[in-house]
Amino acid sequence: MFLVTGATGNVGREVVSALAAAGAPVRALVRRPDAELPDGAEATVGDLNDPGALTGALEGVEGVFLMSGYENLPGLLTRARDAGVRRIVLLSGGSATLADLDNAVSRYMTLSERAVRESGLDWTFLRPRAFMSNALRWLPQLRAGDTVRVQFPDVAAACIDPADIAAVAALALAGGHEGQVHDLTGPVALRPAEQVEVLASVLGRELRVVELSNDETRAELVADMPQAYVDAFWNFYVDGTLDEATVYPTVPDVTGRPARTFAEWAGAHADAFR
Repeated sequence: MFLVTGATGNVGREVVSALAAAGAPVRALVRRPDAELPDGAEATVGDLNDPGALTGALEGVEGVFLMSGYENLPGLLTRARDAGVRRIVLLSGGSATLADLDNAVSRYMTLSERAVRESGLDWTFLRPRAFMSNALRWLPQLRAGDTVRVQFPDVAAACIDPADIAAVAALALAGGHEGQVHDLTGPVALRPAEQVEVLASVLGRELRVVELSNDETRAELVADMPQAYVDAFWNFYVDGTLDEATVYPTVPDVTGRPARTFAEWAGAHADAFR
C-alpha cells in the first residue's frame, strides 16, 4: 500500500492517478471524505499537521509520497517508521539546492529534506522546477480579455507537467530509487511570453502580452502573498539565485518516454482556459 499526501493538489492528484492506473494499492490522504478520487483509490481523512491522527492512514503502508513544509514533519516521520513504512518519496524543489535558510521557500525545502534524511527511512527526493500548471494563474486575465500581464518576463523556466512528476514519483515509490535526488524539468526552457504564445495557438486566440517591470511585479506580489515569500521569489528571479532554465533528462531516463511539452500540457488543459 502507498499513501499519497496532498492527494487533491496539482502533483498529489496525479500521483494517485498514476498509482491507480498501474493497479497499485493507493490510499489518498484528504481533508474531506467527499473528495473526488480516481477509481481504485482509497480515501483516508487526516491532516499532516496532526501526526497523531494518522495512525490508521499509515497502517499497512510501504511507501509515502510526502509534501514538504510541514512543521511536524519529524513527528510524522517517526510515526511512519514505527508503523512499518519503509520508503519516503519527498516532493521538494530546486531551491533546496541553495540550502538558504534565510530564504522562506528554500528554508522549508531544505529543512524538509534534512528531516527525511535523518528519519532512518529510505528516501528519494524529487526536485521539480517550475510547474506548467502555474500558467493557470493567468485564468482570470484570460477570462477578462486577451491581455496577459506577466511577471519576471526575462526569466526562462524549463517547466514540467505535474503528471511527469507523478510518473517519476510512482516509480520511486515502488523502489529502486533509494538515496537518489531527481531534478525534474520539462524538455525546453520558455519565457512567460513564449508560454502565452503557445496558449494563444492552442486556444485559437490572439493574445497580447504585457511584460511587467520589477516595480510592477513587486506590487502584484505584495498584494498576493506574505513579504517573506515576496523576498524569496525576488531572490530567485531578480537576484538570479535559482536556475530553472537548465533542462534535465531525468523524466525520460526514469520513465523511458520524453517529458511532455508545454504545448501538450496546454492542449490537455485547454478547457480550463476556455
